[in-house]
Amino acid sequence: MTRSRLDLDERFTGETLDPDVWVPYYLPHWSSRAQSAATYSVHDGELHLSIPDSQPLWCADLHDEPLRVSCIQSGCFSGPLGSTIGQQPFREGLEVREEQPTMWGYTPHFGQVEVRMRGVISQRSMFAFWMSGIEDLPERSAEICVAEVFGDAVRDSSADVGIGLHRFRDPALSEEFSADPLGLDVTEFHTYGVDWRPGSLAFLVDDEVVRRCDQAPDYPMQLMIGLFDFPAKATGGVHTSAPELVVSHVRGKPLS
Repeated sequence: MTRSRLDLDERFTGETLDPDVWVPYYLPHWSSRAQSAATYSVHDGELHLSIPDSQPLWCADLHDEPLRVSCIQSGCFSGPLGSTIGQQPFREGLEVREEQPTMWGYTPHFGQVEVRMRGVISQRSMFAFWMSGIEDLPERSAEICVAEVFGDAVRDSSADVGIGLHRFRDPALSEEFSADPLGLDVTEFHTYGVDWRPGSLAFLVDDEVVRRCDQAPDYPMQLMIGLFDFPAKATGGVHTSAPELVVSHVRGKPLS
């Protein structure tokens, strides 16, 4: 694979995403760039992801649950059109619908990575920051979930934050993930990070370790920052405002 940069200090200067680092589409190989494009803006040193009512469903004919997504990722890889080679397959037998150029914007192999973000979500939405194996080989597929927050798990002074490791198709790892309550107001900025070393993961919130795992993926991973809406979870016909995720920085550095 082409080597990506060794470190990252993304402060979202300017008015658009850096195309050398970010792809503003969610797994476009299973859909298309047009149908998976994030709704976002960059201004005042922040990335704003949102999901307006007009945004189409993602993979509407294939994904079992209706889903809308605004996500950016720091890498992209798939096989040729019609192949079954592609990152994060969500069901058996998926075929590439739109071949994507390979791009490794920032795909570290161990190091410290963090995101500072805040989210406004409802009972039908969620936001997350995770790292996903680049899947140039199928077994390089695990995910390091640094923070995942569903709106129905948010309370006035706390939220259940999903943190841990998903093994997926990596036979060297075991599933180790849970969503546990933390004393956070997720509508305010917090820093979510991971110290990723050979054989260990330490997860941090606002620079304090909140969880450890005695295992870790051993291959390059890309960053994923996403906002999700689940229309089927709407209740009582009550209209809720469009969810929003605001990111003020993304930092990554190799092990010293």
